[in-house]
Amino acid sequence: MAEIAHATSIARPPEVVWAALADFGGISRWAPNVDHSCLTTSRSEGVGAVRRVQVGRNALLERVVEWEPGDRIAYAIDGLPPVVRAAVNTWSLEASKLREGDDGATEVTLRTLVDAGPQPPRQVVARVVARAMGKASVQMLAGLKGHLEEAQSEVVAP
Repeated sequence: MAEIAHATSIARPPEVVWAALADFGGISRWAPNVDHSCLTTSRSEGVGAVRRVQVGRNALLERVVEWEPGDRIAYAIDGLPPVVRAAVNTWSLEASKLREGDDGATEVTLRTLVDAGPQPPRQVVARVVARAMGKASVQMLAGLKGHLEEAQSEVVAP
């Protein structure tokens, strides 16, 4: 197994960040590397919700496996190359303060876990896939940050 994590601070309170993540079918609104997204289940939130995401020529299904409102969402990713047994992205939120008197900020961490099997050659594959997924994570974190902070500046602007 291989694990990689990236984090960013977003100048918005956790409930605002959670609202964007909890709109599970709407990831294409803010993730620059997701061309299209839609729900494939009638369930739009919570464990069991499934979305389809189009990333370039690749279509992936992402199934929520953990849902803790305001705190954490994790989803299993299907549609990766067959050498990948399992892949899970976990988004975690933690409240923080940028400076005294602000409305709050959120430390957002995106952790990717890739399982390609126990054999050493497969572990190398897991690390390579995790690194590639980590690059996508950096794009998603930057997209979420830009989307939410831009929305905040539009509200504040005269």
